[in-house]
Amino acid sequence: MLQHEIAEKVRRAYKRIAEVDRPEVWITLRPEDDVLADAAAVDPTLPLAGMLVAVKDNVDVAGLPTTAACPEFAYTPEVTATAVARLVQQGALILGKTNLDQFATGLVGTRSPYGPVRCAWDPERVSGGSSSGSAAAVALGIVDIGIGTDTAGSGRVPAAFHGIVGIKTTLGIVPTTGVVPACADYDCVTVLASDLETATRATRVMTGYDASDPRSRTWPADVRLAASPTPRLAVPRAEDLAALSPEYREAFDRTLASLKGISYVEVDISVLLGAAVLLYDGAIVAQRYSAVGEFLSGEPESADPTVAQIVRNAAQPAAHRYVDELGVLASAKRTASELLDGFDGLLLPTTTEHPTIAAVQADPVGINRRLGTFTNFCNLLDMAAVAVPGAPTTEGHPFGVMVVVPGFADQVAVDVAARVSDCAAPVLVDEGVDLLVVGAHLEGFPLHHQLTDRGARFVGEVRTSDAYRLVDLGTTPPKPGLVRHGSGLGAPIAGELYRMSAAGLGTFLAGLPAPMGLTSVELSDGRWVTGFGCSYEAGEAGVDITEFGGWRFAPVRGKS
Repeated sequence: MLQHEIAEKVRRAYKRIAEVDRPEVWITLRPEDDVLADAAAVDPTLPLAGMLVAVKDNVDVAGLPTTAACPEFAYTPEVTATAVARLVQQGALILGKTNLDQFATGLVGTRSPYGPVRCAWDPERVSGGSSSGSAAAVALGIVDIGIGTDTAGSGRVPAAFHGIVGIKTTLGIVPTTGVVPACADYDCVTVLASDLETATRATRVMTGYDASDPRSRTWPADVRLAASPTPRLAVPRAEDLAALSPEYREAFDRTLASLKGISYVEVDISVLLGAAVLLYDGAIVAQRYSAVGEFLSGEPESADPTVAQIVRNAAQPAAHRYVDELGVLASAKRTASELLDGFDGLLLPTTTEHPTIAAVQADPVGINRRLGTFTNFCNLLDMAAVAVPGAPTTEGHPFGVMVVVPGFADQVAVDVAARVSDCAAPVLVDEGVDLLVVGAHLEGFPLHHQLTDRGARFVGEVRTSDAYRLVDLGTTPPKPGLVRHGSGLGAPIAGELYRMSAAGLGTFLAGLPAPMGLTSVELSDGRWVTGFGCSYEAGEAGVDITEFGGWRFAPVRGKS
């Protein structure tokens, strides 16, 4: 994007803000001239150059007040939250700070002295919380990226209400430095965007270890880099869906019926749903008192009554109850792992219904609790989720689903979400080792499963340089050997490039039979990657098939 195009995009955003006339979306909106000045300084070659961002007002932006939707709590930070700073470093522009359920306590978006945030497409309905303003700013077409937080579903529920995408990573993968805590052990910075590619690109930039965040984590050595070629999902039984409104139940059924290239099996998720209630109805809620309880005990004038009651009540549970519930969560986490063994993930409705503002005001606690039925357990059990639009309701209103996966399987969730959305799967986890295969591990050949079983990701079709010869080793199953003879002494050999985790590659290498091994292989574009090789003796004993240009094209008996 050129410099003048970035500036014009900023001007269009402020024009759009005036057009939609939704002042409750923003707590602090930066002057247009300030954002234009930032735009003029952006390097247009950066990955996020010109991407416009709205930041939930419990996440710090240097020089802008952080209120957490409570004016008496406000402070002005000197340092931007790590996750947001990483976006800015890659060319993103911050328009301002958005409204939220006070202290990120709620899923409705109405618990704020700055006013309830109205749904982008129906002002009578809630925007969903607590990341209400950020979701509305995306859905109204003002910004590309909405930054929210998600402890109980606060990034996923508003995504569902607006028909947009919400990514909630594994805890700690995106640093929470500079975020006002709600439940410190279970808070997650999330991204809202209109499409999966944008949401994933922003999330990828935000990930990475932060030494100033004691809960920061990195991708493990055995991280899966792809979903199965034909994903298999777990879905809830009918009795586990009892909380759904009739409209949402019908939309979920139609979403399942529309899946392509995905199989699914009903499973019992009652243990997960049971764990979910602990976030508000158990001793775990003491984390909310630890975050802002003393402040709210001073009864600030702008405190939301519902939020204040929830937080003050969180001082009551005994410490032994907290310990007991940690044991319950540990057991539920193991159950979830066993439940999803053999599946790529769990597909759930994101929430239960889309209430009006009036209905929430009449029943602020009951409706809020119901909206978190399927989202509350996720962080408690250290799971990740990607929320995307499902089939709309019969009235044509948005309906959302989530792909929920065990911790660190975030890329798998993105891949499956892409299948659900019928779009290309973007890369979230850009790590691992590139591995060249030229024989029995090619797609469609007998040993290909050794790659997919380890979560390897297809990168593309490639060729070696002309320094290699290919021989049929005469093994069972049939496989070739790649032997380097020197520049110009062979021919380009066709192969496939995969990215595999470091641990996956290690177990792969450990299982390779003689005379095979892994070595550095030169590609036709000059790159060197890890690939298969065989001993010179085995190459001499094999049948030279270099002339065919690759194993896929060679007439080797029994190859398929």
